[in-house]
Amino acid sequence: MCNYDGVIADCKNFQTKELHMSYYIGIDGGGTKTAYALFDEKKNIVAMVKGPGSNHENMENGFDEAADIIWAGIKNLLHEADISIHDVDFTLMGLAGIDHPFQHDEMKKRLLDYGLEKFEIYNDGFIVVKAGSTGAAAIGYNCGTGTCCNSIDNDGKMLQLAGLGEFSGDIGNGHWIAGETYRMVYDDVYLGLRKTAVTKMVFDEYSLSSKEEFLSLVSRFEDPDADKFIMRLIDFFFDAAKLGDKAVLDVIDKMASRGAALIAAHLNTNNFTDDVVEVVLSGSIHTKLPSEIYIKALMEKASAAGGRKLKFIKLTQPPVTGCINWIFQQYI
Repeated sequence: MCNYDGVIADCKNFQTKELHMSYYIGIDGGGTKTAYALFDEKKNIVAMVKGPGSNHENMENGFDEAADIIWAGIKNLLHEADISIHDVDFTLMGLAGIDHPFQHDEMKKRLLDYGLEKFEIYNDGFIVVKAGSTGAAAIGYNCGTGTCCNSIDNDGKMLQLAGLGEFSGDIGNGHWIAGETYRMVYDDVYLGLRKTAVTKMVFDEYSLSSKEEFLSLVSRFEDPDADKFIMRLIDFFFDAAKLGDKAVLDVIDKMASRGAALIAAHLNTNNFTDDVVEVVLSGSIHTKLPSEIYIKALMEKASAAGGRKLKFIKLTQPPVTGCINWIFQQYI
């Protein structure tokens, strides 16, 4: 048996496959890792592998390097399942960095050159919608390493907002929260603007005795183990929120307001005909951290800003499961 984020796949017993069964591949390509899943005609995961990140924007050789990584991952998945690419009826992938038609076409051209057939590529934010929603139309709001907000409406129209970093005003993701946490301590110890409980947490954690020592912590954002430092700052942020820290709560209000504006923009731009519109929340900030205060504020502000009845769903399945849902809804 193999396990991916709590999903059990019967990898080793795949050799008993029925020859007439149909198989499908789903790929969730992110900046740091990529998940490849093989599904049967009943939507069961029968094999799953992981690989390195496949966002071409993070790579020196761009699309060529990303396509090579994706094709290698597909071959590993096929090897795990002991089948060939010709046994696969359709492949659907959601890839970080595929934000424009040009990027879609460049990636598709390279994968066609490798021999991949019968497949489609979308931005990874859209498979979140399909992974968590109960119907064909929904909004997906992701705050993890980055921020993006995607939707598919009842007409099948797709819209992506955010995802361009500071150029699209992205906030609320892990790196942004860590930066805000550092800034709050800086404002406290250097500018004397506002006291925050985070200051003592940081000084105690890293045995700091002066503001100069605190200042030197900024280099940790560039360290090889920067993720550990960022995660600790995020922990302090939400710990302080539970204490009612005003500085942190103001930042949470800003996060919730921005998220509400993104969700409302989807509601106002796309055509959602259901009485209740589903909003799928994904990413570690929404699903893996004790962020209940923020989530409550987001729900309240989004409902008010959008003027619609919303149902918020925390994504509990791996996003790659959205691929098989999409394939069944549209491609078979």
